[in-house]
Amino acid sequence: MDLLIAFAIFLICMISSLIAGLSTVPALVAGFVAFFVTGLRRRFRPEELLRMAGKSVRESLIVLEVMAVIGFLTASWRMSGTITVFVYYGMQLITPKLFILITFLLSSLLSYAIGTSFGVAGTVGVIFMALARAGGVDPLITAGTLMSGVFFGDRSSPVSSSAHLVCGITGTNIFDNVKAMMKTGAVPFLASLALYAVLSVNNPIQGADSQMTEGLQEAFVISYWAFVPAVLMLVLPLFRVDVLLAMGLSILSSVLISIFVQGQGVREVVRALIFGYEAGDGAAASILDGGGLLSMVEIIIILLVSGAYSGIFEGTDMLRGVNDKISSLCARIGRLPVTMIMGLGSAMVFCNQTIATLMVGSLMKGTYRESGASGEELAIDMENSVILISCTVPWCIGCSVPLSFFGVEWGAMRYAYYMFLIPIVYLFTKRFFYGSKKHD
Repeated sequence: MDLLIAFAIFLICMISSLIAGLSTVPALVAGFVAFFVTGLRRRFRPEELLRMAGKSVRESLIVLEVMAVIGFLTASWRMSGTITVFVYYGMQLITPKLFILITFLLSSLLSYAIGTSFGVAGTVGVIFMALARAGGVDPLITAGTLMSGVFFGDRSSPVSSSAHLVCGITGTNIFDNVKAMMKTGAVPFLASLALYAVLSVNNPIQGADSQMTEGLQEAFVISYWAFVPAVLMLVLPLFRVDVLLAMGLSILSSVLISIFVQGQGVREVVRALIFGYEAGDGAAASILDGGGLLSMVEIIIILLVSGAYSGIFEGTDMLRGVNDKISSLCARIGRLPVTMIMGLGSAMVFCNQTIATLMVGSLMKGTYRESGASGEELAIDMENSVILISCTVPWCIGCSVPLSFFGVEWGAMRYAYYMFLIPIVYLFTKRFFYGSKKHD
């Protein structure tokens, strides 16, 4: 009962924050306090609970480093003129009625090649959002399209960290899983293509007006050197260079271009990296302002608090009684629906795709094994459910981080067709891949 009360407090606080349009951080903290008190009621000492939380937070430090680097990256691309040159030339080259379709295809291709949703969202995604705003395309449509594209690779790329995490949990082979994901995702992908083709025709991008073009030329030196940071970011991972290292080299090149090409001072560059880039009051400000380390602070806090949740749940074994109920529920409605429900619930509580994946894997593995299902079936069920479903929850970092890069609210998710079509289509077609309905 005490655990249910803690969950109720957390969900009430979170929903209230979302309705009021407030930051979700206070709600997360309130939830942490509720679970901490639950641990105390179960006779764990305060120092034990803090140690559990601290251990999990320390394990999340690498993710925090990535978030900080992305903050630097998004600011450096702005101040070096990298985003500007893409906007300047892109507005002149992109076929107006194919903009949304190209956005989906290119972001899907790049996320598959690089294997990181955040990396593509924070770089190429920012460029497409700038193009959309400059060309009069609805930012919500563009952002939803990008969400579909960046999570195409996050789900199915052989270099995706989430795909490797699922392999580790289920004991399966990454390339076998990728083949299965391509088969189960073919229909949703083609359906998404058709839907984005319709959106493209109905929402053509307009050419940059003279005021916008002049504003960009006044604010920046339009130089081919500004393409270098993007080329490094996109090409190096294809040669198996670590994505974090590729980001670092991209930032370094951006800083050098900012100083030696754009003529900015060292103090200006450092300030932009920390506080975000400011283009001033000109026409460029609406599409270029932002980025920087401080823009990631709220996201980093969310990561820290959600990591602390995970540590307390794991250390206190609060969820032990859940397994029997899961097996019973699977017998009634099937393994896949339960996996989807667990994925959504875990994401709502832990606010983190990785933690949700670990929780669902640990809770569902025994049930799949007892029913004779293969490790690959569990892997594909998770890839087609928790991996994507968790990133549709507004306060989950898989959703909030990319949307913060794009500068839009959660309403953009109604255009993320691919992310919803995968679990829905798979729910009705799984029997064609893994036998009869009794295995669903």
